[in-house]
Amino acid sequence: MNRNVILSCAVTGAGETTEKSPHVPVTPKEIADSAIKAAKAGATIAHVHARDPETGKLSHDVKLFQEIVERIREADTDVIINITAGGGGDWIPSESNPATGAEGTDMQTPEERHEPVGLLLPEICTLDCGSVNFGDQVYISPTDWLRKQAKLIKDSGVKPELECFDTGHIRFANQLVKEGLIEGDPMFQFCLGIPWGADADAETLAYMRSRISENATWAAFGIGRMQMPMVAESVLQGGNVRVGLEDNLYLKKGTLATNEQLVDKAVGIVQSLGADVMSPAEARSFLNLRNPNGKAE
Repeated sequence: MNRNVILSCAVTGAGETTEKSPHVPVTPKEIADSAIKAAKAGATIAHVHARDPETGKLSHDVKLFQEIVERIREADTDVIINITAGGGGDWIPSESNPATGAEGTDMQTPEERHEPVGLLLPEICTLDCGSVNFGDQVYISPTDWLRKQAKLIKDSGVKPELECFDTGHIRFANQLVKEGLIEGDPMFQFCLGIPWGADADAETLAYMRSRISENATWAAFGIGRMQMPMVAESVLQGGNVRVGLEDNLYLKKGTLATNEQLVDKAVGIVQSLGADVMSPAEARSFLNLRNPNGKAE
């Protein structure tokens, strides 16, 4: 069992959740404030997306990312920043012409997906390691695009978190490592329970972690009601954990949560299993992260 656990909080995400809970942060100030509150509750890492302050929907506006990151960096509370680099990858085929995207399609090039990372140089960014049926749409991340994006991330000195929604994604992530496109010990995130990716259960998690190298670090999360069970299972199987409103809106059935409440509950689970949560400083050293100025900690 893992005795020292990195706890990430995914504070807002890109989904249509703002209409379901008033606690989902939308503006750059709200997102930064929520990340800081999560850190005060015990989160090691804050994983951030940007949203349009007017509509609450996903935004790729680099200026919004910049405001979020600057507000977090200026705060007295320390937390490692992890920016999404998934960008626009949503594809909904048009019924009249499947070769074109219907309303809701949102696609970005590798260079566009990397833009906030390259400008702001967070300590970590995500790299979604393949395409997947994502609910009723398709998330598209072709292999050649991923090679290009991995090279951009490597050249920036930011550590990629290799997000794997299914087992084939792990195979390709391992290939990126083999090709030298991932620098240092690889860092995996197993994203479980998303329709229609890998299941959120102990057997699936055990298989996925068995497919990565011994020098890799890994974390896992489940969505919805499986969020807290997967916190416990990840710790028991030797990994790190993630919670947050990106993946789950409820503290318990019928009770909407805040990010800091989810973090506090996760900290309690981790500690009840005889483990403890790493501080940002401890995690920087453990992961050999580079700070925003490009220097090793």
